[in-house]
Amino acid sequence: MQLPKHKITPGQFLHGLWKILASRPQTPPSLAGNPLVETILNRRSVRNFTQQPIPEDVFSAILEAGRVAPSTVNLQTWSFGIFTAETWKTTFGSALPFRAQKAVMILGDTHRNRSVLETFPHSPLVEYSVAVMNASLAAMNMNIAAEALGVSSVMLAETGRSGLLDAGYLQEKLCLPGGVFPIMTIVFGYARQAYPPMPPKLPLDQITFTGHYHETDPLILQDWMAQMQAGYKASHLFSSFDAQLQVYRSKINQAEEDLQRMIFYKAEN
Repeated sequence: MQLPKHKITPGQFLHGLWKILASRPQTPPSLAGNPLVETILNRRSVRNFTQQPIPEDVFSAILEAGRVAPSTVNLQTWSFGIFTAETWKTTFGSALPFRAQKAVMILGDTHRNRSVLETFPHSPLVEYSVAVMNASLAAMNMNIAAEALGVSSVMLAETGRSGLLDAGYLQEKLCLPGGVFPIMTIVFGYARQAYPPMPPKLPLDQITFTGHYHETDPLILQDWMAQMQAGYKASHLFSSFDAQLQVYRSKINQAEEDLQRMIFYKAEN
C-alpha cells in the first residue's frame, strides 16, 4: 500500500472540504422519493451511537437479511458471529467500538461446505474469492436492512481488532478452523447525531467502461485523494489520513501471513 505522495495545502484542504459538503448522490429525477433507492443512496457509516437498545425483532430481521442473501451456487460461504456489548467485552476484553449496541462479525467460511462436498477440489484462491464475495453480499444485505429499519451501522476491518487485518488474533479468540477467516465486523445502533456528508466518490464515468478498460484521469484521482485527506482530517482532528494508512500498513504483513495460513491449509478429505 503506497501512502499519498503529497500532503495537502491549507487551500487544498478547504477546497476538498467544500466539495465534500456540496456533494450529493445522483438520483434520477424520475426515481426521486423511491424508498429503497433513497435508503441505499442516503446510507452513511455512523461512528457515534446512542444507548437506545435495538429491539430483538428488528435485529432478527437484520440477521435474516444476511441469511437470505444471494451466493454462488447457493453455497452460503459465510458465518456470522453475533455480539452484544456485554458478550463482546467478555470475548475480547474491550468495549464494542463506538458504543454500539450490537455487532455481527462477518466471516468467510469454506469449512462447512467441505464436510458435505467430499470431492470439492483444493482451490484456495477460488474458495477465498467466492467466500469473500458471498459474505460481503450478506454483509451489505444486513447493512441496507438495518438502514431501512432506522438502525445505523458502520463496517469495520481494523477498528477494535474486528476484521481481516487482525485475522490471526481473531482465529485464536474465536477458535476458527481452517477455511474460516474474518472479513469485517458491522456494529449497529441508533445514530447520536445527524448523518455525516457523503464521502468522496469518483465520478461514474471514471469507474465504468464499455469494451476495453480505461485508466482513470490522474487529475481526478489527485482531486479525490485531496478530498479523502481533507475529509479525514475534518472528522479526526487529532489524526490524519496518512496516519491511518500507516496503521494499516503496519498490520498488513502479519495479516497476509495469517490469512495465507488460514486459507491455504490442505483440507483433510
